Amino acid sequence: MAKEIKVQIILGSTRQGRYGEKVFKWINDLASKRKDFKVESIDLKDWNIPFLNDPMPPSMGKYSDTIVQKWAKKIEEADAYLIVTPEYNHGYSAVLKNALDVIYKEWTNKPITFVSYGGYVGGSRAVEQLRQVAVELQMAPIREAVFIPMIWQAFDENGKLKGEEDYNKRAESMLNQLIWWAKALKEARSKTK
Repeated sequence: MAKEIKVQIILGSTRQGRYGEKVFKWINDLASKRKDFKVESIDLKDWNIPFLNDPMPPSMGKYSDTIVQKWAKKIEEADAYLIVTPEYNHGYSAVLKNALDVIYKEWTNKPITFVSYGGYVGGSRAVEQLRQVAVELQMAPIREAVFIPMIWQAFDENGKLKGEEDYNKRAESMLNQLIWWAKALKEARSKTK
């Protein structure tokens, strides 16, 4: 088994003026300091993934659209995922749901966690729904996540997360669990090939 673990951090919003960019930068900067895995940042704004319309279900592993094929190849490269997600109307963004739905086997048997942001509950309702989607994709959603409430006032005028030390502790604990599962599942996947 290759020792290097690759974590893709995915920004799950493409909205103009999104608060997610600050959250994305914070978690990327923190994760990039770690030596026990390699980080790749993916912004869904950079991917023009068409809405799912293949006649065959993605679980069949045949994707007719070239962008979806490229997306599948990109996602397959990772051993674990961290999704930065907003909460819209007690749920997550349509663009994120589509990015998850258009492919299947590339997600399977890999761990996933979330950093969410929103109003009073910090995006926790979006994460609860995303965990259900992850289970259906045969992923391993870990328990630990980071929730940032009142996102419109969570960062200071310099773009620094208020209470960053506490958020960093929670994020480090989350990343420790994500990497534990990434190593375990990578080992298991290597035995089934």
